[in-house]
Amino acid sequence: MLLTTTPAIEGKRILEYRGIVFGEVITGVNVLRDIGAGFRNFFGGRSEGYEQELTEARAAALRELTQRAEALGANAVVGVDVDYEVLGAENGMMMVSVTGTAVLVE
Repeated sequence: MLLTTTPAIEGKRILEYRGIVFGEVITGVNVLRDIGAGFRNFFGGRSEGYEQELTEARAAALRELTQRAEALGANAVVGVDVDYEVLGAENGMMMVSVTGTAVLVE
């Protein structure tokens, strides 16, 4: 499955548009990562716990997008857009949403 942020794939011709596809993941960050991030926020530096959580959520959202495109008979997704949001009463949840257009290319 080809995924691209561009509206076309160089060297490939889009034969058919199959529809808009989505992949969404909403995840909570656990207390230990929150504590570690709090220390990083105070002392400076990167928050590896949050980075790992974000990486895993993005990968899961892309897998979901791919599965939905395959279910439509597509072999590529063009115009992929990744969006990140913080949700919840105390911003304790993170959402990664991915959208794109499922297409059949030659």
